Amino acid sequence: MIRYNLVIHGGAGTILRKQMTEAQEIAYRKGLEESLLAGFNLLENGGSAIDAVRAAVCSLEDNILFNAGKGSVFSKDGSQEMDASIMDGKTLMAGAVTAVKNIRNPVELAYTIMTKSQHVMLCGQGALDFARLHGIKTASDEYFFSEFRYQQWKQMQETDKAALDHNVIVNEKKFGTVGAAALDINGNIAAATSTGGMTNKQFGRIGDSPIIGAGTYANNKTCAISCTGHGEPFIRAVTAYDVSCLMEYKRMSLRDAMHLVVHDKLLKFDGEGGMIGVDSEGNAEMVFNSEGMYRGLKKSSGEFEIAIYK
Repeated sequence: MIRYNLVIHGGAGTILRKQMTEAQEIAYRKGLEESLLAGFNLLENGGSAIDAVRAAVCSLEDNILFNAGKGSVFSKDGSQEMDASIMDGKTLMAGAVTAVKNIRNPVELAYTIMTKSQHVMLCGQGALDFARLHGIKTASDEYFFSEFRYQQWKQMQETDKAALDHNVIVNEKKFGTVGAAALDINGNIAAATSTGGMTNKQFGRIGDSPIIGAGTYANNKTCAISCTGHGEPFIRAVTAYDVSCLMEYKRMSLRDAMHLVVHDKLLKFDGEGGMIGVDSEGNAEMVFNSEGMYRGLKKSSGEFEIAIYK
């Protein structure tokens, strides 16, 4: 039996039912469903896992509700810097971009770095120059402006602290980093992650999302993982690769490896957040240690789920 699936996340954090209106919840669920369909339709028609995660993440980057692309949060200086990464489990090729501005879909730039350059990660102005060379779509500052994001930033601006966007409550709005992991009909897997980072971040801070092995990892032998949460603990724990290592060297299942990392190892670093993952056997998991995680999965078996809370 040919199996394929797609799993996505839109961020993890303090996401409580009591702080969500019915209209807001409908909007988030709609955004997650649109992302799932964008990627799953490709898989259903024989498309590759790498193309499916690109499509799913692009859909979320285009949705102002989520902290990536159009909905990215503001940094300390009032700018919006974005990070993204993508990895192909078949070839172990990867691409990543960090600290870029005005890139409409950072995951597309990460993919182009993977496929059109000899590098894995590009940053800042150099990444923007590369994007222009390869015709990657850009957008004005106005395209990325959100009043909700702006109010989040204003609330944090007078402090030296940065915060997960989901944990800054302004008019009870919630947002999130995004990611996807997929298995295609050929048994290949892939993962991608995209983010606007932390509200009020400064000093050129970079989180786990663009770091291969920390926020994103894919290997056909083990798993494809996309993480979300407070990036520093995820970097220190090499979180995504740790799941792969547990599967490869300890022969753990995808589910057991993800649960050990999220509910044991990360907590020792005060790591709040979660992850999604798939393996080549058709398994897909969504695991988090926070109050909620925007998430969804769709499988060729017919299984379909969209969820927000614990």
